[in-house]
Amino acid sequence: MNSKPILSLDDLKRIAAAAEAEAQANKWAVTIAIVDDGGHLLWLQRLDGAAPVSAHIAPAKARTAAMGRRETKVYEDMINQGRTSFLSVPAVEGLLEGGVPIMADGHCIGAIGVSGVKSTEDAQVCKAGIAALGL
Repeated sequence: MNSKPILSLDDLKRIAAAAEAEAQANKWAVTIAIVDDGGHLLWLQRLDGAAPVSAHIAPAKARTAAMGRRETKVYEDMINQGRTSFLSVPAVEGLLEGGVPIMADGHCIGAIGVSGVKSTEDAQVCKAGIAALGL
């Protein structure tokens, strides 16, 4: 039987706190979503001033990053380079930069998605959150 690490509630709190700190340090009003390896929502936090739609976009980015085991920027770039047929993939939304998988010991254990500012800034907040785990 195989074993792999999983995200604990403590992990979620650390990721969210670090992501929130990064957003607040830059005065960015964002929504932060964290999912497990199957894309199931574990954490959703909408900072003051974040647009309501960001509460839909952030979880979609996180789900896509978890299920695809790669950053959502890969999909955005693929589509922008002309592979628009990828838009027809079932159950995949949030094809914008700002979703990052959380990898531990070679396993995807979840993902974080952020929405509310420029896509590169969303990704910056994601990576700050993941860095709090010290992986």
